[in-house]
Amino acid sequence: MEPVTLTTERLRLTPFTPADTDEVLAACQDPAIQRWIPVPTPYQRQHAEDFVGRQVPGGWRDDTEYAFSVRPREGGPLLASIGIHHPRSGCWEVGYYTVADHRGHGYAAEAVVALARWAFTDLGCARLEWRAQVGNPASRAVAEKAGFTVEGVLRAGMEHRGTVRDCWVGSLLPSDLGLASRLPYLPARPDPA
Repeated sequence: MEPVTLTTERLRLTPFTPADTDEVLAACQDPAIQRWIPVPTPYQRQHAEDFVGRQVPGGWRDDTEYAFSVRPREGGPLLASIGIHHPRSGCWEVGYYTVADHRGHGYAAEAVVALARWAFTDLGCARLEWRAQVGNPASRAVAEKAGFTVEGVLRAGMEHRGTVRDCWVGSLLPSDLGLASRLPYLPARPDPA
């Protein structure tokens, strides 16, 4: 897929480029990002260069992963990183972090909604999933603010730094954002007991 730019009232989401290397490197020094996000630790310049120079363009080219830098709409510093990857047909998984100096302003949730709208309308996504390690309340708060329904805990549902850990899982459907789905949805009915 050719890279796209998404905008919201306050934000501009664009694919990362090599010009973003220094800001990605600085953001990933944050202990909170290293604690919850599966980035290399210690995070070195070569990791940032590989991410913006190889991983991001490769994901777009192969239609397997779409990563965006999140900045103020009129330009400015890196506020957040957001992306989706395609674990299975019709269902994408979202991931994000907010740069430490820019937390608490709702940027990540706003970016998640913009990305979800794009995934539902342009990619034919039928379900967007969110996962985070149990105990990461900031990620959960973003997901819930963006409209995700937290569905439960997956035991050993996420690998992180050589161990598997329990994770929360949630979903967002096109109908949650007032959009039509490419497939009809038939929710389960309670079992008559």
